[in-house]
Amino acid sequence: MLFGICLRYSDSRETAEDILQDTFVKIYSSISDYEGVGSFEGWMKRIAINTAITNYHQSAKHKHHEDVDDYAQTIASDDPNFDSLEFTREELLGVVNSLPDGYRMVFNMFAIEGFKHREIAEMLGIDINTSKTQFMRARNIVVKKLNELKRIKRH
Repeated sequence: MLFGICLRYSDSRETAEDILQDTFVKIYSSISDYEGVGSFEGWMKRIAINTAITNYHQSAKHKHHEDVDDYAQTIASDDPNFDSLEFTREELLGVVNSLPDGYRMVFNMFAIEGFKHREIAEMLGIDINTSKTQFMRARNIVVKKLNELKRIKRH
């Protein structure tokens, strides 16, 4: 479960393994800090996510600061013909992992982990509009790539 989180937040399997190792070290060294409030699994997931975010900050060459109003074109993602069940887990993960780093981080945090854009902005040190823009762009890229993959699979 924790490795899956690390994979979603990294650009390679090797990086995910490093993040997982750091996560286990942090869990082990701070196990006494767990107060028994909430699930232990949730506590460990939070450490994995925070470790992945720290790794992202340490390796990021530049941050994306954009405004929602600057983004004029969108690709419709509310396509009634779109069915995510047509794709394997590996195909979906491959498409998400192909996103640029900033987009992938925000997409994972919002769509998969369920964080609010305000929380994402605080955790990543970006503007809330940047979080919204990056999620919207990431979602559109994912839909576009999955539609391309669907066309390829049909032929």
